[in-house]
Amino acid sequence: MTATRNLGFVAAAATLLAAAPLSAIFQRWTWLVQAAIVVAVVAGAAALSRLVRAPLWGQVLAMLAGLLLALTWIFPGGTELLAFLPTPGTFAHFGELFGASVQDMRSYGVKVPDVDSLLFLTVLGIGGVAVVVDVLAVGLRRPALAGLPMLAIYSVPVAVYVDSVPATPFVVGACGYLWLLVTDNVDRVRRFGRRFTGEGRDVDVWEASPLAAAGRRLAVVGVALAVALPLAVPGMTGGLMDAVGSGTGNGTGRPGQGGSPGRIDLFAALSGQLNQSEVADLVKVTTTEPAPFYLRFGVADELRPDGFRVRVPTGRPANRTLPDPTERAGRGVKQERYRATVEVTKNLNMPLLPVYAEPVKAEDLSGSWLYDPNLQILFSNRENSRGKRYSFDYVRSTYSPAALRAAPSLSADDPVLRQQTVAPVVREVDKLVDQLVEGKQNDYDKVRAIYGYFSVENGFTYSLSTKGGTSGDDITNFLATKVGFCQQYAAAMAWLVRRAGIPARVAFGFTNGSNSGGATYVLTNRNLHAWTEVFFGGIGWVPFDATPAASVQGSIRSAWAPDTDSPEEAAPVPGGTAAPGTVDPSAGPDGPDRADKETDAGLSLDGGGPTRQAPAWPWWTAGAFVLLALLAVPALLRRALRRRRRARAHGPTATVLDAGPGSPGGAREVMVGVDADRARADAHAAWDELLDTLVDFRVPVDRTETPRATADRLVRDTLTEDASAATAARLLGRAEERARYARDPLTGEALHPALRTVRGALAARADRRTRLLAAVLPPSVLLRWRRAIADTSARLVATGGQVRHRLLRWSPRRLLAGRLAR
Repeated sequence: MTATRNLGFVAAAATLLAAAPLSAIFQRWTWLVQAAIVVAVVAGAAALSRLVRAPLWGQVLAMLAGLLLALTWIFPGGTELLAFLPTPGTFAHFGELFGASVQDMRSYGVKVPDVDSLLFLTVLGIGGVAVVVDVLAVGLRRPALAGLPMLAIYSVPVAVYVDSVPATPFVVGACGYLWLLVTDNVDRVRRFGRRFTGEGRDVDVWEASPLAAAGRRLAVVGVALAVALPLAVPGMTGGLMDAVGSGTGNGTGRPGQGGSPGRIDLFAALSGQLNQSEVADLVKVTTTEPAPFYLRFGVADELRPDGFRVRVPTGRPANRTLPDPTERAGRGVKQERYRATVEVTKNLNMPLLPVYAEPVKAEDLSGSWLYDPNLQILFSNRENSRGKRYSFDYVRSTYSPAALRAAPSLSADDPVLRQQTVAPVVREVDKLVDQLVEGKQNDYDKVRAIYGYFSVENGFTYSLSTKGGTSGDDITNFLATKVGFCQQYAAAMAWLVRRAGIPARVAFGFTNGSNSGGATYVLTNRNLHAWTEVFFGGIGWVPFDATPAASVQGSIRSAWAPDTDSPEEAAPVPGGTAAPGTVDPSAGPDGPDRADKETDAGLSLDGGGPTRQAPAWPWWTAGAFVLLALLAVPALLRRALRRRRRARAHGPTATVLDAGPGSPGGAREVMVGVDADRARADAHAAWDELLDTLVDFRVPVDRTETPRATADRLVRDTLTEDASAATAARLLGRAEERARYARDPLTGEALHPALRTVRGALAARADRRTRLLAAVLPPSVLLRWRRAIADTSARLVATGGQVRHRLLRWSPRRLLAGRLAR
C-alpha cells in the first residue's frame, strides 16, 4: 500500500506540473494555489479510499467527493454548511460561474486577470484531470495513458494563446510526466524483486540497469528535440502588430501574424512598417461621411515610467447591440450617423480592426470580434484583420469650443479620472504644465493652452531623423529639443494633460488617404498616425492632434482644435477630404510654406522611431577583422611555439672562474663548458619542432619509431634529392637519440640551422595548398587542440564515473535493498 500511495501522490504532483503552461494565460498565480489545494484534496481522498481497500469505483467516488468539497470551500456561494458542505444553492452558484465563464472567455484576452468564473473553470478542469490521471496511473496501472489528460491541459493555452506558448512550462509538464513513468517503473521493479540487464545477468534493486539508463536517455533526448525543433523551424514573418510585450522599438515592417491585443506595444509595433521606403496599401474604406475623421484601431492609456502601454481590452461580441453615444449628446455637441465599409488588405495583419470612433452597429463579423466601449476598439483573441471585409454604422460627434468649455470637471472619485490621470512625476514636465495652465478656469482652456504650446511659433519642428520614445526621459528630451514626430507629439501632449489633472490617452490609426473616387479612400503605411484624446465630463473622449498639420499627409483639424500654425482656417470643400480647419494634404510638405519640412513617411514609436540608418560598412569591416583575427590564432600560436623552441638553442654556455692567488696579474680564467640538462632540453625542443613541421607538411609521423628510424625514413622517403637536408635530419635524430638514451647528450651542434634546412626542403617539395595551410592553419596546432579536447573529455568521463560510483553508495534504492536484506 505504501508504494501505491506514493504513486498516487506522484500522479497528483505530475498533474500540477502538467498545468504549468496555464501560467501563460493568467496574470497572477491565484489559479495555481487554488489548483494545488484541489489536487491535494483529491490525492488525499484517493489515499484514504485505498487505505480502507475500497474498489476502483469507490476510489473514484471518493476523489469526486473530495473535488466537490474543495470547490465548495474555494468558491463558496454563501449557502454552504460548515463552509465546505455543499447545498442546492452551491450547485446553482457553480452553474452561474460556469455560464459566466463562457462569456468571460470571449471577453478577456491573455493575460487574464483573476476572474472567479475563469478560475472556477480552470480549477475544476485541473481537479478533473487529477481524478482521471489517478485512475489511469494507480487504479488501472496505465501511466502512459495518463499523458492524454495531461496533454489536454496543455492544449488549452495553445488554443487560446495567440503567440506561441513559452517552452519552459512545457518542459516542466514533460518532467512531471516522466516522473510519473519512472515512479511506476520503480514500483513494478520493486514488486518483481530483480531486473534483467540485457547482459544475461540479474542486478540488485539499487544497481543501475543499462536498459533503464537507455530509456532515460531516450526520454531526455525526446523532450529536448520536442522543445528545440520548433525553435529551429522557420516561422511566419513578422507583421504590423508582430512586436508584442515591451518590445525593442524596432519592427520588421513585413506582413505576418499579429499577437494578442492585450500584449501589443503599439508604439514599437508600428515603427518597422512605417519606416519602409515602399508604399503599401493597408486599408480601403468607403464612407457616407463627406469629410471623415481619422480611422482608428488602437489606444495606449496606461502610462508607466517607461512610457505609454496598452491595457488588456475587455468587451462583448461586436455583432450584438453596441452602446449608443447619442444618448449622452449635450448642448453644443452635434452628432450625425454614417455608414462605412472597410476592406483590409493582406498587408495589414493584426488582432485589431480599423473603425471610426463610436461605432453603433457592426456587420459581417463573427462572434470572435469584441468591442471595448471604453477604448472604442474592435479586437479578437482568435482572429486577425488580414483580408477582412466588414461594414458598420458609426456616429460622428463634433464639438463647439463653448460646449467643451462648459463641460464640468470630473469628481475626484470618478474611475476615469483616477485611471486616466496617472502619470509619473517629472519635475520639468510639472513645471511646464504649471506655467501653461496658470489662470485657466476650465478643462478646455487648460487643454487648449497645452495644445497650442506645440506650435512652430514656440520652436517646435517636425523631423523624422530623431530618436524618440514615450518615457519620462524621452518626453523631457523632446520638450527640450522641440524636434520630433507624431509619436512624441501625441505622447507628450497626453502626458502634460494628465499632469494638469485631466484624463488623456494616445490613439492610433490612419489619417485620411487618397480619394480613389466617390467616397472611397485608400490608406497606406504613409497614413499611419498617432494623436491625443482628452476626456471631458458629460461629453466623452475628444481628439486633439498636436502634430504639425503640414507635415502629415491627410491631416485633419477641427473647430475645437484648429491648426495653431495657420493664420486662418480654410473653408470646407464640398465632397473633399478636408473638414473645417483642415490643412489640405496637397499643400503639405512640398508646398512653398513648408519646403523645409519632412513628410510623415512613417510613425516612429516607443524609442524605435525613424532614424537615419547607420552605414553598415563599419560593422562589416569589424566583422571581417574579427574573423581574420580568429583565423590567425593557430598561425600565431605556431609561430610563438617555434620562437620559444628556438630561444632554447643558444649553444654552449660559458663559465667564468676567478683567478687563483698565483695567477699573474690577477687575470680571470674563462672556461667554456656545456650544461647537460640544457643540452637535452635543446635536443627535445628541436625534435618536437621537427615532428610538428612534418605534421604541417603532411609527412607521416610514427610515434613508436626511434628518433634515428624516423630520421632515416624521412631521408629515404622525402629528402633523397637534398643532401644538406638529409644531413640536417640525421643530425636532429642523432641529437634526440643521445638526449634520450645516452649518458652525455650531443653538444656543440647547431640544431636551429638544421631545423631551418629541413623545413625549407619540405616546403620546396610541397604543393601550394599544403604550404598555405602550414602557414595559416598549421595542422600541428589543430592536432594538439584535438588531443587536448579528447584528454579533457576523458578526464571528465572518468571523474563522472567516480562521482557516480560514490553516489551509488548513498542511493535510496541500495539503502532500501540493504534494509530489506537485514
